[in-house]
Amino acid sequence: MGLLDSVLSAVGGQQQGGEGLGGLLGMLGNQPELLQAASSLLGNDGANGGLQGLIAKFQQAGLGDVVASWVGTGANQAISGEQLSSVLGSDALSGLASKFGVDPGALAGQLSGVLPGLVDQLTPNGQAPAAGLGNGGDLMGMLGGLLKG
Repeated sequence: MGLLDSVLSAVGGQQQGGEGLGGLLGMLGNQPELLQAASSLLGNDGANGGLQGLIAKFQQAGLGDVVASWVGTGANQAISGEQLSSVLGSDALSGLASKFGVDPGALAGQLSGVLPGLVDQLTPNGQAPAAGLGNGGDLMGMLGGLLKG
């Protein structure tokens, strides 16, 4: 089973009451560059302006309902790697992929598999925290602690 299949399986299990955060973080823990890329996107110190900035980018791209489903308490809408690439922009995605030594298309596909479940788990009350999720280092530490726990 490929990485993307495993990630999608973990996220699908979470949506159906399965593995939940443990399965999702286990997958992220096996791919440190994916964990770093996700933290870079969601951290307040990232180029996107953290979760609030990412939400704004989704809204500008006409996909506000998709990201709202991840933050909200209902089922998470899926997103393709191509859609995520259009939200982030090819330059930003290429820069992120270069930073972690991975292919931009592969990174977009992998992130599209983990971001819905990750955002969902980081916003358990159905709302994005006004202060964001913290900086990338804090977020990495929190996710790393969950991986060990």
